[in-house]
Amino acid sequence: MEPFVVSARKYRPQTFNDVVGQQAITNTLLNAIENNHLAQALLFTGPRGVGKTTCARILAKMINSDGSETEDEDFAFNIFELDAASNNSVDDIRSLTDQVRIPPQVGKYKVYIIDEVHMLSQAAFNAFLKTLEEPPKHCIFILATTEKHKIIPTILSRCQIFDFKRISVKDAKEYLKYIAKEQSINAEDDALHIIAQKADGAMRDALSIFDRVVSFSGKELTRQAVTENLNVLDYETYFTSTDLILENKIPELLLQFNATLSKGFDGHHYITGLASHFRDLLVSKNEKTIELLEVGDDTKAKYLEQSKKSPHDFLIKGIGLANDTDLKYKSSKNQRLLVELCLMQLASITFDGEKKNSRHYIIPASYFKTKGITPIPVDIPKKKEITETVEAKIKQPTENSKETIIDQPILAEPPRPIIDLKKDRRTSGLSLKSIKAKKDHQIKQMEVVIDVDDLPTEAFTEEEFHKTWNAYIAHLHKKGEKIMASILEMDKPKLNGIAIQLEFPNETLKIELERAQYPLMEFVRKKLQNFDLKLDIKVNEEISKKYVFTAQDKYEKLKEKNPNIEVLRKTFGLDI
Repeated sequence: MEPFVVSARKYRPQTFNDVVGQQAITNTLLNAIENNHLAQALLFTGPRGVGKTTCARILAKMINSDGSETEDEDFAFNIFELDAASNNSVDDIRSLTDQVRIPPQVGKYKVYIIDEVHMLSQAAFNAFLKTLEEPPKHCIFILATTEKHKIIPTILSRCQIFDFKRISVKDAKEYLKYIAKEQSINAEDDALHIIAQKADGAMRDALSIFDRVVSFSGKELTRQAVTENLNVLDYETYFTSTDLILENKIPELLLQFNATLSKGFDGHHYITGLASHFRDLLVSKNEKTIELLEVGDDTKAKYLEQSKKSPHDFLIKGIGLANDTDLKYKSSKNQRLLVELCLMQLASITFDGEKKNSRHYIIPASYFKTKGITPIPVDIPKKKEITETVEAKIKQPTENSKETIIDQPILAEPPRPIIDLKKDRRTSGLSLKSIKAKKDHQIKQMEVVIDVDDLPTEAFTEEEFHKTWNAYIAHLHKKGEKIMASILEMDKPKLNGIAIQLEFPNETLKIELERAQYPLMEFVRKKLQNFDLKLDIKVNEEISKKYVFTAQDKYEKLKEKNPNIEVLRKTFGLDI
């Protein structure tokens, strides 16, 4: 029985043409060799498993080849690999520099491949500087590292740097398809795609995962086998979750999340995957961004189908909610409840059950347009005409003496209810209860807005607004409403679009102004001819620090305005 060789070693590229996903670097190195333009110090940097050491070995073999050697010649006597993680002392580097002086016995060049070079100590780097800057003609250094930022600048300046990129999911999948064909394995396209995604840009990791899954499933590599073995959530889980969210089926959605947890998956894994799913649906809605969707052809068709059912606003809000849950997950003490709350919020985005608009309308005009109804205009008689008509009817009694004037169709106003004085006792106009009821009624009037398109919304300047505001305060002073006038003078209003913003130190002042806002807004809107204006009142307790509270504070404030008060106090020996 032959020993098993892992795919990462068995299918390690032997030429630059076999290297996956690094065409720019391999073409540069090939041209440098052909044109005899190769630097003597090279630095290969990039993430793990992308081909740094492989390219270094291929380069070392190619520069010593002259065409006369056999195919199995690997020039082992000319290639020296040093692991800087375990040979990082000054003595190891000095031993290396002593060997550099001896020319090669076979071939033209001696190639030194130093892997994980960032692990060298500071002293070892300094001992290596001179040799790296002026190496012998027969010597080439190839340094490889995953962390370029840890290498000192003096080393970087002496090397020609090649940045290896992550291998794309598409390239990794195509290479896995080639290996599956070589091993006579029937692999589904989506299964290979999941392996390539799980590898996260590292070809070596992709090959290791491939070997593991093949050991589990044998010659038939299915998507289900890959998801079970790698403990990753299948696409179908998120497609089902999104369908339940769009249909507002909260109980079924929570049960599906519970089933996902029972399979051993983490709630954090689930919510981050759901955010990525929403992102993929969003990029599927535009033909220009479909190429950002890194999935198989069958799964791409499902994404395109579901993206048509998913509104753009829903996907934007969904990504935001899922992302917030992702950020709060680690700090939450009840992580399951956090995810369940997020799912309920997601399922409520498109819910129209009993939601009401923030503005209240009396049959808006837009309603008739959506129903295809043309409203019939009604001419409302003037008050004088109504009075004359009623008087005429009183003078000419009807045939049925029991018929009242209210029953006649000539009236434009609806019949008024008969008030029973015994049943409905009215309060005095001067009582506190009646004043409060009147203010509450005025506030309710502010909420009822008829959707009329011809209300003026003219532009105005900030100077005109402040002039109007001060005119209303002067109007209050003239009427004797000193308290309300002083409340309005406490803070200078700020304009933010159509919102008039005010800040008060406590809730009491806010409530008082809210009760008196109807005549204020009526005055301002009419003067400025803009009926979109609204009042925005906030409570800021920091402002309260500006106002005096103690008797001494009040006295000092009065003394600033009139210093003669102090003379008065001392003359009569008054206390504060």
